[in-house]
Formats: sequence, C-alpha cells, structure tokens
Amino acid sequence: MFKEGGTARGGFKLRGEWVELLFMTRAAEHGLRVIKPWGDSSRYDFVVETGGRFLRVQVKSTSNRRRKLYACTIQGTARRPYTAAEIDFFAIYVIPTDTWYIIPIEVASRVKYVIGLSPHNPRSPNARYKEAWHLLQAE
Repeated sequence: MFKEGGTARGGFKLRGEWVELLFMTRAAEHGLRVIKPWGDSSRYDFVVETGGRFLRVQVKSTSNRRRKLYACTIQGTARRPYTAAEIDFFAIYVIPTDTWYIIPIEVASRVKYVIGLSPHNPRSPNARYKEAWHLLQAE
C-alpha cells in the first residue's frame, strides 16, 4: 500500500496509522507489551511495558531518500523538538527497506530536526539502532 513511494489515498495520517499498526505487530513479535494512550494529545504514540518498565515511544516513518540515506523528520507539532521529558525512544520505520530503528531520545536529540538512516550501511552513525528491539526489553 505505501511501499511504492510514500503516501497513497488518505495521505500522511493514513500512513501514520498503518506504521503504528506495524510497530505494534513487530513489538509483539519481540515479546513487548504495547499500550496505546487514548486520544492523540500525548507527545508519544505508545507506552511499551516490559519487566515492570514503562517506556514512551514516538513512532515515525520515512520513504524520503536523500543520496545514500533516508531522511526522517523527528520534530513534533509546530516544529517543536521532542525532549527526554516527553519521550524515551523513537521507533522509525524505513518503508522501502522494511527496516525499524529504535533510537533513544538522547541520541536523536543531538540532531535538530532530521535524522539520517542508512539501512544498507553497517558503518553509518545510527547502524547500532537498526532493529534494536532489545533496547525496549527488560534489562
């Protein structure tokens, strides 16, 4: 549906809902419990509970390729960056490569508004966060 170049009917809202469903599925495959807050006034999309720990996760996606990487905007409404007081992790889905990145807010907040992801480059700065579901699991 969204694999071929971005958005289909319904635009970004529909794509966001689709990616959230993918996140819930993949998280469940990794044994994580996912809680969806009621409404959409929270700065996070999900709470992941594992081993008595509750982590706030903001889900994003991208199909925007710039040269050798995919660019993902990691700012919220009114171009306001997310903070560690609001979320703990970004879960970013790179649509064309079917790849997830689980990135701590401390790492993501080092960039202003856009983070670059390169799923095919094991030496890229964010390679350690590719499919890093263990970061959301009990320690």
